[in-house]
Parts: sequence; C-alpha cells; structure tokens
Amino acid sequence: MAFAITQNCCADATCVTVCPVNCIHPTPDEPDFGTTDMLYVDPRSCINCGACADACPVDAVLPISSLTGPDRVYAEINASWFDTVTPGPAPQPTPAPRADRPTFHDWGRPQFDRTLPARFPALRVAVVGSGPAGMYAVEDLLLHTDAQITVFERLHQPDGLVRFGVAPDHPATKQVADTFARLRRHPRVTMRYGVEVGRDLTHESLAATHDAVIHAVGAAADRRLDLAGEDLTGSVSATRFVAWYNGHPDVPGDAFRLDSERVVVVGNGNVALDVARILVSDPDALAETTVARHALAELRRSKVREVVVLGRRGPEHAACTVPELLALTHLPTASLVIDDHDPRIAAALDAPGPRDCTAVLHDVAREAVDWSRPPAPGRRIVLRFHSTPSVIDGDGVVQAIRVRNGDRGTDTTIPAGTVLSAIGCRGIAQPGLPFDEESGTVPHEAGRVHGVPGAYVVGWIKRGPSGGIGTNRRCAAETVGTLLDDVATGVLPVARPSSRRLSRRRAALS
Repeated sequence: MAFAITQNCCADATCVTVCPVNCIHPTPDEPDFGTTDMLYVDPRSCINCGACADACPVDAVLPISSLTGPDRVYAEINASWFDTVTPGPAPQPTPAPRADRPTFHDWGRPQFDRTLPARFPALRVAVVGSGPAGMYAVEDLLLHTDAQITVFERLHQPDGLVRFGVAPDHPATKQVADTFARLRRHPRVTMRYGVEVGRDLTHESLAATHDAVIHAVGAAADRRLDLAGEDLTGSVSATRFVAWYNGHPDVPGDAFRLDSERVVVVGNGNVALDVARILVSDPDALAETTVARHALAELRRSKVREVVVLGRRGPEHAACTVPELLALTHLPTASLVIDDHDPRIAAALDAPGPRDCTAVLHDVAREAVDWSRPPAPGRRIVLRFHSTPSVIDGDGVVQAIRVRNGDRGTDTTIPAGTVLSAIGCRGIAQPGLPFDEESGTVPHEAGRVHGVPGAYVVGWIKRGPSGGIGTNRRCAAETVGTLLDDVATGVLPVARPSSRRLSRRRAALS
C-alpha cells in the first residue's frame, strides 16, 4: 500500500531526498516546486518503504491504509496530481548487486558541490532572524562550511512565523521547529536573543566583525486596504490577530474583544481561513493546543457566531490552498456556507475540472444570504466571492462594511463589529541596505544584496511574502550558494584571523 502526503505538508522536500524511487513530486529541480499546494506521492511508483514518512519533519506523510475520516481524500489528491502533470525524468536505475535486492535508484553518497575548498579559513557569518528562512540558511552553512554562525533574534524566543504565525490547531506543522532547535544547539552556532539590528546593532557593525551578514527578517508590515474607515476601532489586520492568539510579545493580551456576533475577514488566503476557523472553533479543543491563554479566555466568552470571508474574485481564483479549504468543510463546531449572490459562482462551482478549490466547494451549501438580518443560530463561516470592499462604516467603531458586488455596480452592506484585513504583508526597509518600495523587498541577485558587499538576503525580505515554510529551504540554498561562490571567486574577501581580530578591536573602539 502506498503512502500519501496530507494537509500538514511544509514542502521542505526532505521526503524527496530520501525517496529511493523518485516518486515524490514536484522536486526542487522541477518548475512546479514552490507553486503547488503541497508535494505529492505517485501511488503507482511508491514501494511503501516508509523513508519519506520517517524523514518528514511535520508528520504529513502517512500510509494510505491509515487515512481516516476527512484525510481519506488525500489518497485521491496525491494520485490525481499525476493525472495532469508529467514529472521530470527519474534518475537512471543503478543495477542491483544482488538478485534478491529490488532494482531502484540508488542516491549514492551525499554530494556537497558547494563546499568550500580546504584552503579557505573558517567563515564568520551573522544571520539576522531565527525564523525558517534564517535557520535553513544556518543549516546549509553547517552542511557546507566550517563557519562560525551567530544568529541575532530581536525577540526573546526563536522560530519566527513557525511559533507566531502557524495556527495553534496545526501542531504538526509547528514540529518543524524541532529541526531548528537541533541547529541552535550546534557547537558552531551562537544565539543572541533580544537584539534588534537597526536598534541595538547596525548592519555596518555586524559587517565589521563578520565575513558575511545574511538578513532573514521576513515581511513585518501589513498591506493596507486603503479604504475610508480603515482606521476605525475594530478594523485590524488579520496578522495582528494571529499574533495575538499565538501569544506574540508585541501584541497585548487585551488587544481584542470578541463582542460582536459577526466578523468580516477581507481576503481568502490561508491566513484568512486560519482566522475564520479559530473564531468558530471549540475553545475546549483549542485548550489542548499552544493557543495563548489570554486568547483562549477571550474565545470562551466570544459572542462571534458568524465569520464572513470576502474574496474579490470567484471561487476558481481563491487564494487559499486546497488542504486549508478542505479543513473548513469538516469543522465539528461550525457549518460552511457560500453566499450565492452572483450567477458566476454557481457556474464556476459546477464546471468540470481538476480537484481544486471549486471541486472542494462543489457540495458546500449555497444560499442567498439576507445581510439585513442577524446571524443565524449556531456558528458558521460564510464564503462570499466577487465582493470588493469599498467603505468601512461606523461612528468611531466598526459597524458595517460595504462591498461592491462583482461587476454589477451595486453595493451590499454587511453589518459587523470587527473587520480583519488578510490581504498580505510586505517587507520594511532595513537600515544600511537598499530597498524597493514597490515590491517591499531588498534588491538582490540570487541573494546577494545590490551594492553592499558581504550582505545577503533570504526569505520574504528577498522574494516577497510567497511560499510556505519549506520554500525557504531552496531559497536559503540559493543564497548560501551565492555566498560561497563569492568567497571562492574572491568577490567576498575572507579576513585572515589576524586581520579579523584587528577589525573587531577597531569596531569595539569606534
């Protein structure tokens, strides 16, 4: 019986590297990698060896025979991906040395093509940020160099978005932090917490005492709706709400009061769905997770009965992934409804096609919601497509949001006491580095910062807020590869021990 990859997939491709028969796709060498919802196991090629399940850092790989309840659909999801996509060619099989040994690809001994030659002295590298991007860069440096690495983290806790961005009811996804914890304990890694570059240190001071500085600071600013009424009390970014229920130290415990019956979430990506799900979840179930205690107390007294998730376009263009949407269809404490206000919605949901978001939503209940009435009894999530926010109404506090109905030129007013904006985030300028205001990223070439020798970027500050946790592994490999190329070719001069000590002394005296 074959294995299947399920909802928790972080796409860091560890499973790909250990598979002996090349049955997990897309691989990091294939163009689809980083663009799909998850990775997929081809059941026709899988030999049921279990290597992928053993290697998976988030327990996302399971035998098909063990899938129960809602997870059963992942057997079909894995198999159907290969019906429409032709993976890259598998490596050539290696002849079996014994007649009783199955013939399949032998990955052979590890090849570290980017390892520095022995003639180079040990590097001293500073990594700014301890989230997934920064720690994958640390891992790559540990594998390919004998570098001494110092990680600077502005908070007093590590792991970045793994700790403060992943929903508490996704505990398996948070398990990737165990991998990072092992890296932090490595003898060549030093962690410095509570140190913010730009406040406590400058890039220039780090550059004076290190051969290279890798910035992995993420995308810390929220994108604004740019609507009238956006600054009313009760209009807040969804990322702040996520940080609140995850106990982020920057968000006070009393930052949210869930006193309104209806909450509107603008945007329908994974963050929007996380927020909606948490708002209607059973607090007793959340109590078994890592949810912040202050958030749990507020969720217990919550008056929220309905969460409306707005999408500017139709269901065929939903920004969420299929696994996250599937999770909404099996909530034990809330129903899922589609506001059938636009004929294009039914046309999209009933059209034949692959297993995407429209297929998931095909059997979800549809109704023309009367927004002039209070929420129905019980708890539910309402998906409303073809709805563009135009104004947030209220007298000091949010009372309603007006949305434009597709291309019909009419508006609908949805009464609500809270509006959460989940339309994405962007990077912020880093002192000492160039910055592209339009993209919210640091200009670079394969991770090498333009015009600042010895400076590198990785993660969302490099490529923008795209991709999941595992996408950062390939991103980090590119950046570290560029750094090592720069050392090997002389673009990045490596200080000899004597000159390094002198430069640190001068920096200390300045």
